[in-house]
Amino acid sequence: MKTLSIQLSTAAATVAIAIAGSAASAEKWDMPMAYAATNFHSEMGVVFADKVRDYTGGEIDITVHPGGSLFKGGEIKRAVQTGQAPIGERFMSAHANEAPLLGWDNLPFIATTYEDNDKLWDAAKDKVNAQLADLNLVALYTCPWPGQGFYFKKEIGSSSDTQGIKFRSYNTATATFAEELGMVPVQVEAAELSQALATGVAEAFISSGSTGYDRKVWEHLTHYYKVNAWLPRNYVMVNKGIWDGLSSDMQSNVQKAADETGSACAAKSAELANWYFEQLEANGMQVADAGPEFLTELQAIGAKMTADWLASVGEDGQAILDAYKAN
Repeated sequence: MKTLSIQLSTAAATVAIAIAGSAASAEKWDMPMAYAATNFHSEMGVVFADKVRDYTGGEIDITVHPGGSLFKGGEIKRAVQTGQAPIGERFMSAHANEAPLLGWDNLPFIATTYEDNDKLWDAAKDKVNAQLADLNLVALYTCPWPGQGFYFKKEIGSSSDTQGIKFRSYNTATATFAEELGMVPVQVEAAELSQALATGVAEAFISSGSTGYDRKVWEHLTHYYKVNAWLPRNYVMVNKGIWDGLSSDMQSNVQKAADETGSACAAKSAELANWYFEQLEANGMQVADAGPEFLTELQAIGAKMTADWLASVGEDGQAILDAYKAN
């Protein structure tokens, strides 16, 4: 980690010097995003870019690259850390294997509404931002996905029906769910999900209605179970060296754009949540609440996952949950 920190600090210093040397001209920032251009997160990325261009008088000009077209989802954080891209978006819990604290939003059945998810973010924000600073990153805004549920190609009543299924995972939490249910986790990025389902690399996954709609999973799967296990957050991150190299006025203008976009993105997520279910049904999928036996099993797994997370994170994790419960 020390070597990585030195590399990141060197990269940050180099980028900051470059920024300072070209302050008189407009900065052109490429912003990689992992999801399709039609996904609401990507659409909000364009809104953010437009606001930044407006509020900075064109001094920062952001070009959004959706769908993993510039860097694949798993490459985005590293690209921003090292200054290959000044800014980018990724879902925060994708980094929980490197920094377990960043899995704060994947604690099953802790905060299952948008209101509670906001409270959990408020409780976690300071500690998360400190962790990101150690990774040479600054979070500009976050935005929740709709609640997570399960996609399958057959009816599921309990874990007896899930044994051996190849399950697309996107972070440690989803891999844990798969293993606890007797499934085989397979790492697949959202941009590659349709192909994975078509070729049998993956046969099921957990996500929001948004991902199912974006990837037209009704072409391969038949059932969606509404579980609302958690509302994971994407976040727009900027390289800390670049951020520190901006004037305070420029930081304020960019942050204003970020705050406005984050609020609009969360509202859009809530607005679309049920609409996605309607679209899945309209395209032939069966959308239903998880049955009592399956849900009881999931809740037991969730309690174990939360305990494991607290054990890996320690006092900071317990402080986040205590602060959340106190609100």
